[in-house]
Amino acid sequence: MGGFRVEGIELILPIDEILPRIPARGNLVIEAAPGAGKTTRVPAWVMDSTEGEVLVLEPRRLAARLAARRVAWERGERVGETVGYQVRFENVSGSRTRLRYLTEGVLNRRLAVDPKLRGVAAVILDEFHERHLEGDLALALLLDLQRRWRPELRIIVMSATLDAAPIAAHLDGCPVLSSEGRLFPLEIRYTPESGLKLEERVAAALEKSVGDVLIFLPGAAEIRRAIEACGRADMALLPLYGDLSAEEQDRAIEKSARRKAIFATNIAESSITIDGVTTVIDSGLARVATDSRTTGLPQLGLGKISRASAIQRAGRAARTGPGLCIRLYTEQDFLSRAERARPEIVSRDLSGLVLQLRAMGIDRAADLPWLTPPREDDLARAGSLLDSLGAQGEAARAMAAMPVHPRLGRMMIESKKRCVTGPAARVAALLSSGERSGTPDLIHSAERGLPAYGEKIARQLEREVGPTRSGPDWERGLAESILAAYPDRVAKRRKDEDYTVAGNISARLGQALPRPAEWIVAVDLDERGDRGTVYIRAACPIEPEWLLEYPVEEVERYIWSREKERFERESALVYRGLSIESSVEARPATEEAGRLLGQKAREAGWRRFLDVEETEHLLARAEFAREQGFDVGFDEEVLLEQMTGLCAGRCGFDQIREAIRNGEWMPRLDWARLDQVAPKTIALKTRQSVRVRYEAGKTPWIESRLQDFWGMTETPRIAGGRVAVLVHLLAPNRRPVQMTQDLGSFWSKLYPELRQQLSRRYPKHNWP
Repeated sequence: MGGFRVEGIELILPIDEILPRIPARGNLVIEAAPGAGKTTRVPAWVMDSTEGEVLVLEPRRLAARLAARRVAWERGERVGETVGYQVRFENVSGSRTRLRYLTEGVLNRRLAVDPKLRGVAAVILDEFHERHLEGDLALALLLDLQRRWRPELRIIVMSATLDAAPIAAHLDGCPVLSSEGRLFPLEIRYTPESGLKLEERVAAALEKSVGDVLIFLPGAAEIRRAIEACGRADMALLPLYGDLSAEEQDRAIEKSARRKAIFATNIAESSITIDGVTTVIDSGLARVATDSRTTGLPQLGLGKISRASAIQRAGRAARTGPGLCIRLYTEQDFLSRAERARPEIVSRDLSGLVLQLRAMGIDRAADLPWLTPPREDDLARAGSLLDSLGAQGEAARAMAAMPVHPRLGRMMIESKKRCVTGPAARVAALLSSGERSGTPDLIHSAERGLPAYGEKIARQLEREVGPTRSGPDWERGLAESILAAYPDRVAKRRKDEDYTVAGNISARLGQALPRPAEWIVAVDLDERGDRGTVYIRAACPIEPEWLLEYPVEEVERYIWSREKERFERESALVYRGLSIESSVEARPATEEAGRLLGQKAREAGWRRFLDVEETEHLLARAEFAREQGFDVGFDEEVLLEQMTGLCAGRCGFDQIREAIRNGEWMPRLDWARLDQVAPKTIALKTRQSVRVRYEAGKTPWIESRLQDFWGMTETPRIAGGRVAVLVHLLAPNRRPVQMTQDLGSFWSKLYPELRQQLSRRYPKHNWP
């Protein structure tokens, strides 16, 4: 079939071949290679072949704006007539508009207002392979609407790198159409591993490029560093990322008489063709939204893109002619990557999604027809956050109507009550953009200027809730509004720049506040490093008495003082585990203090309190008796139980030691049986008593001077006469000269020879 004719020139794209095969009704999946023209031609064809409005969901604002412009140009119109677009904070459409390009979040907010999408004949989800959270939500809502109320509504899913079969099956077994696209030659070059910084590798690759160059980098900071590193290149160096104004984005993609290099995030990965680009330099990296394992908080981390995304990026170089892609990583690295990115619905905070559903009156998110169902615990966590933000009923609808995170929506609602919508809107714009103004203090940041796009966000949010005139106490009103949005991020200072955030999260200010603050709201937490250190990147000082407007607890808790070795009772007013005010009783004589002291004493062990030598000897005697079949009711566990009984009515180790010194405690056991089986001492004929030594795995033994055993031909026995002790016979210098368990044999056989040696060595002693 023929293409579009514009100014006498026929424009034919590969997708045109399959347009006549698009069914007049029903769901559809379209696979089309990069550059095939699906984003512009399919929606226009569907609009011309149906009654009603056609909505096209794009994953990014830039793609929606450029696609609408392109289709309008092909139809000889100005954008905003038959063809328009609507993205966050910008609506270029009118009463005649029938083909409307939207970002995914805009559609979801429209569904909240008009759940049946009256007047809409078809919805097309473009670049669905990216599996954004809002895209998955949109598909689930559309399919639910189609099955319950609008069976005639068409759902068309399109992508270049899509696994079509599962989606076609999910859309009730709909047909799949494929287009190969224009196949210009594309050379792929890989880069050996290097210790150079990313920006230095970009500069080196730029020297090998031809034509206009599209450079994929993970974020705005990397883009700024790379542009600085490439400053000597004889070409225009232009940034392209989501938080730039529309004018700045247009400057990057417009045709230019001068050769240019476009430094872009994945905003340029799909849906748009930039004329003149014949080289792509791919870092292979992107900012990936995840949840922190330590804090459970959402964060953007640096991650490797999937093979599907790398293929998409490379395809940008060969859309209008032969191209070159320089990958700043090795081929082995490419082959080891995941085939496709994980759907955001299994890795992102779901509070925005659940808020949209609440605004629509949908209480059970799990009941929707999800392509990839969200996890129940993720839904529960999101619901808990929304409950803490008061996102119920009308408040939920008001928050969902604002194109920002639910927290910022809550802040804007609160800011109107406190007449600080202007400063709050600037803070919301700052937090939404991810930019920082050089200080972590959001109050000071609100006084400073914003980039052009940030100012646009701020003005739109202020209009959304209604402008107010700030009074002289605006700083307090703004701080209280921020607190309402982040009630779970309250933090109390431990020392210097170290804080404890609600939930017992240890965090540190990355940069000191202009004025030290005991209490803050830690708005932006960033987990960095292998050790999981959490840094506070944005904060707002608050007063602790403000927390009394929120749920607080009056708690009584016992705190162990390591220095004093005792429990102290704290009566405290507590907000999410943080003590607002408290009083301490130094020596509580309570049942709970005694119980806790008993646990602590067991952990410390009996050696912290008792004479170690005497107690070990007693335990060894009891163990020997047990080995001989006589249980005297005593071992180390019994000892600990008996000793911790001393803790009742006490709170410290010093009190336990004092009680033992005062004789308030003695081991409780069968002393009579113990003395009979494992006596502490044995009397010799000299009327001297010697201590019996008991050691695990050894025969009990005694020791004394050899002379003390004269006249004893029978070895002393214990355990009812069953065990002869081992006798250590000592010389006058108290050193052993012989060990024996048979004294009779010793005197008759060994002593005569030993007597001569002892006589020579100790002549002053009598050796009969």
